[in-house]
Order: sequence, then structure tokens, then C-alpha cells
Amino acid sequence: MNLLLMILAAVVVAFLLAIFVVKVVPLKMRWLVSLALLAVSVFLAIKIYDGIMEPIHFNKDKKVRYAKVIKNLKLIRDAEVKYKEVYGNYTSNKDALLSFVENGKLALTETKNVEEKVDKGGGIFVTVSKKVIDTIGYEPVLRYFEGKEYKSMFSVPGTEESFELAIGRVEKVAGLEVPVFEAKVSKKPILKGMNPSLIKAELEAIESDQIKGEFVSVGSLSEVTTGGNWPPYYDKGDAIAKED
Repeated sequence: MNLLLMILAAVVVAFLLAIFVVKVVPLKMRWLVSLALLAVSVFLAIKIYDGIMEPIHFNKDKKVRYAKVIKNLKLIRDAEVKYKEVYGNYTSNKDALLSFVENGKLALTETKNVEEKVDKGGGIFVTVSKKVIDTIGYEPVLRYFEGKEYKSMFSVPGTEESFELAIGRVEKVAGLEVPVFEAKVSKKPILKGMNPSLIKAELEAIESDQIKGEFVSVGSLSEVTTGGNWPPYYDKGDAIAKED
């Protein structure tokens, strides 16, 4: 809208100046006015170009910033999932989750079929097959985080903020509640320093190829999911671009 108004204003000003030159400015002075108009034209062209390119640069830069944030949210999600495997619940305690990553252990199990005879009564025995799960050892949780910057996973990259982390329970079916978690951060500190009007529009984003709403988040306190609210683009290998 601002760009459209700028172009409209430029057209109106050019029209008025043309009338002024023809009716008021002496013929011998018109070359000076022409130079001034040329300078104004160059200035307006630059402003219009900047107005066109600014949203393009904004979209490029925000993706770089979001990708770094999402990388940490995925680490939090992976840690919470492993934590639940061991304890049957998620945790909102950041120190406990970090300690679990560094010191926790996951059971290694083996599933096998065991046949046994079941007495059906009257001297009748039936052979049935049952699945038995045995624990055959343990492995460190840290194995899944090797080479990853898990120690700083609660910090929001490029800001002084930390992710909010909360847990709850949601009724999946009637009478059955399951644990849920959510880690999130507002888009505002992530986009700090960028065009305010474009940030305002970004906070209200609803398109399917955008991160919807005011927050970047993973998990949910209102539904059973461990997914993030970002579009699939950010899950691709080339999503984390490097700034020029």
C-alpha cells in the first residue's frame, strides 16, 4: 500500500511540475528545472526500487532467522520425546531435560514370540503364541545428540530470549488423557530491527506456506502433537541458509 501511494504521489508531482514549468518558468531557465527534475526522478526511482525490494529482503532474512530458531526447537522436541520414553511424561524443567540428555539412558528391548500351552479345561491344552519384550541393555541418550548444540537449545538464536516450555494433559478419547508439551517464542524478538509494518503483517500471517500466528512453536497444549507450526520448507536440508 505504501509503495502504491508513493508511485501515485510521484505521478501527481510530475504532472504538477510539468504544468509549472510550461506556464511559469522562463524558457532560458528550463534547463535548470530539467536537471532538478532528473535528480528528483532518480531519487523517486531509488525509493520505489527500495519499496519493491524491501519485502523480498524481509522474506529472505526472516527465513534465515526462523531456521536457526526451529533448529533449537527440534532439539527440544527430540529431548522431550526421549524423556517421555523413559518416564512416561514430558517435563517443563529445562535443567532436568538437559541433565537427562547428558546422563539419561534408554532401554534396548527385544521382542520375541514365545509359545506356551494354555489349559482350556477338561484336559484340553491349546498352544498359543505370545509376544514378550525383554530388556537386553541400555544406551545413553547423549548418543542421539552427538555433534548437536543441545546445551544452548533453550536459547533463542539472535536474541536474548529463552523458549517458553510448558506441559499439560489432553483428552485424546473419552476418558483417556495423554501428556503433551509445548515450546514456543514470540516472533517479535526474532524479527527485531526489521521493518515494523512488515513485522506487524508477519505476526498476523495465516497462509499455509508461512509460520502462522505470533509464535514459532513445537508441540501443543491443546492437541496431541509433537510437530511444529512451521511449513515443510524448514524441514528440508537446505532450509538453514547462511547470511551473506
